[in-house]
Amino acid sequence: MPLDAPPLEGPYDVAPLDERGLPLVIAARAQRALPPLIEWIEARKEALRARLRAHGALLLRGFEVREPQDFERVARAIDPELSSEYMGTSPRKALTDYVFTASELPGFYPIPQHCEMTFTARPPRRLFFCCTIAPEAGGETPLCDFRKVLADLRPDVRERFEQRGVRIVRNYGAPIAEAEGESGVGLSARVQRFKRKLDPWQLKSWDEIFGTTDRAEVEAKCSVEGFRPTWLHGGGLRLTSEHDAARAHPETGERAWFNHVQVFHLSTAVSEYRRLFARQRAPWLLGMWQVSRVLSAAQRRLRRSDELTMHCTHRDGGEIAEADLEHVRDVIWSNLVVFPWRKGDVVAIDNAVVAHGRMPYRGPREVLVAWA
Repeated sequence: MPLDAPPLEGPYDVAPLDERGLPLVIAARAQRALPPLIEWIEARKEALRARLRAHGALLLRGFEVREPQDFERVARAIDPELSSEYMGTSPRKALTDYVFTASELPGFYPIPQHCEMTFTARPPRRLFFCCTIAPEAGGETPLCDFRKVLADLRPDVRERFEQRGVRIVRNYGAPIAEAEGESGVGLSARVQRFKRKLDPWQLKSWDEIFGTTDRAEVEAKCSVEGFRPTWLHGGGLRLTSEHDAARAHPETGERAWFNHVQVFHLSTAVSEYRRLFARQRAPWLLGMWQVSRVLSAAQRRLRRSDELTMHCTHRDGGEIAEADLEHVRDVIWSNLVVFPWRKGDVVAIDNAVVAHGRMPYRGPREVLVAWA
């Protein structure tokens, strides 16, 4: 932590969750009401931001944050410039103008560690999560300091990624509404829905990514974001983009792993379920591991690399060595910080250096997200 960081005096307990320092916990004592918390944050905004940069994340715990509007007030107190533009792949529902469900993916689906929207031209600087329904088991949102990940990589692996970069290919299906046409639900629309059910990597159609069915608008947005669009037979869209593997923090200059290779690579589901089974030994995770192996192998045999729903290579188009990618995942998992959600928890994340993910769960769970 910077030695000149202003003190955080006040009626709350402030201490790191554990010796790793991630996240810094700000916990209520007797005073749990929301208005005093908002006032306290706004009076110490720069001090809180200094701690957020140093620790990578803050956890506000024990406060009366019950509704999406409460969460938005807390997030806006830390960073008033909230955004509603979302170019990511996870399905979400809007709850306010700036608050969304974190993900509508089924609970059995693990979400690997990633910094938000690294593949866009302007990724969010800060990310906020809030738990309004705490799961009985599982469903944690692990955190991972990607500064440590970059530093902990073997020098040869780090050098290969630094030199060869990352190339992302995403293939999106045609809009369902476009496939239906003016005559109602036709064959092409039914085929689109059927293909989505068969392909667990097909999370959205391209109109859901861009918020429009106007191809000219899509192409204009691609130009801004650095995506190369290719319109496909049948109305689909392929997006290709190249990225550095690491990035310097825009304020501190600290370098961190900052790309989506561990998310978009075809092998991701197999790798995540294998690690989850090794950690929890649950039979259903063993089943999902084997199912994902079969589905991934089928994708490999039936499609060329650029035809996969989501995949990553190096910038030059060469496949990433499996050993290199597994090493990256090993380092990420060795730096995971996992803690159970409590109702009302709010987590603020410095998106330039700290990643998040989601553990599988069963039963009710509601986690909200906002970003700036």
